[in-house]
Amino acid sequence: MKEMKERTYPPGPRCSFCGRGPGEVERLISGPSAHICNECVRLCEEILEAEEENDALFWEKQKLPTPEEIKAFLDGYVIGQERAKKAISVAVYNHYKRIRYGSKKNDVELEKSNILLIGPTGTGKTLLAQTLARFLQIPFTIADATPLTEAGYVGEDVENILVRLLQAADYDVSKAEKGIIYIDEIDKLARKQDSPSITRDVSGEGVQQALLKILEGTISGVPPRGGRKHPEQNLVYLNTRNILFICGGAFYGLEKIIQKRIGQKMVGFAAPLREGQGDTGDIFSQVETEDLLAYGLIPELIGRLPVVTTLDKLDDKAMIRILVRPKNSLLRQYQKYFEMEGVELKLAPDALKEIVNLARKKEMGARGLKSVMENVMGSIMYKLPSLSGVKGCLLTKDVMVKGAKPIYTMEPKRKRKRA
Repeated sequence: MKEMKERTYPPGPRCSFCGRGPGEVERLISGPSAHICNECVRLCEEILEAEEENDALFWEKQKLPTPEEIKAFLDGYVIGQERAKKAISVAVYNHYKRIRYGSKKNDVELEKSNILLIGPTGTGKTLLAQTLARFLQIPFTIADATPLTEAGYVGEDVENILVRLLQAADYDVSKAEKGIIYIDEIDKLARKQDSPSITRDVSGEGVQQALLKILEGTISGVPPRGGRKHPEQNLVYLNTRNILFICGGAFYGLEKIIQKRIGQKMVGFAAPLREGQGDTGDIFSQVETEDLLAYGLIPELIGRLPVVTTLDKLDDKAMIRILVRPKNSLLRQYQKYFEMEGVELKLAPDALKEIVNLARKKEMGARGLKSVMENVMGSIMYKLPSLSGVKGCLLTKDVMVKGAKPIYTMEPKRKRKRA
């Protein structure tokens, strides 16, 4: 066997990666102890670009969805609330357009526009935020404002909100910095003006003050696993400048403040309806900054939530549509469960109306629908797997009101062939 000769190169600097010399490449870049040619630099750039493309968010790789496209997707999951869906679609489109093209264009600095959702419970505030994040395929988290306190007091630090977003992004800081955070029950942070206590309001105005920096944009150091900070802990630093914050709350009692303000400015036929009349959503739609101030939000927080939109209280027709029409509606979910048993589930029109009536009594909005359906379907789904020969199940009003048995459709029995 012939001995293999090692390749020899003429003396002089050569690329540490491909071994080519100055005469074989256009340029050779020299470092303290290594060299690299322009061809290897170009190859490294292609590798990095491919990795960045794979790690890029949906809207960074493709055309940014228009407000109409965003609303069309929301229509598939959120029934009604046209005013809120249009306002959110425009705000989200502008927010991510600002990130894509930079916050400065022709010396005009584009500020972030966080969103405040006001509406009765169960009208779809959380669902709107969840559906948006799913459509844009970006990290999303929900935080409850109720347990938040100022740093150093019993409760959760405001920075823990960022920890949850980081976890939702699988600890990818660059993705987390372009995610969405939904802060629920923001109205619970209102200043307790009528409270006789002389103690510090650490879970109200104090939390509002703590939220200001992260809402506007700051570099915040957070413990990666949550909990309180301590000096010996390694922190992860997040820039919140491009994180979209959506805050929501029921704001019980705000309608009285709005009615009082309108009543002081309007007389005669233009006067507002008396308390108890009209729709709460219609009253909320007339909200002004001074109403939120009177409710107990500090002016600095209101200024960092420039997009304010309201949701309407759901009527019976909307409740029935919520029960039936969305792509992941409650009825379709239960129909899927029944389909796994080989049974077709149907609800009579009077049964649908009765479900809405029972849900209305709970005063939970659309959330009451799930509670009613769980109570009714529990016993039916308990017995269904044990029944044989069932191919259809019809629920009527009597099933909802009197607890009657559903109307089952049985498979026809096959006749035995004579020998």
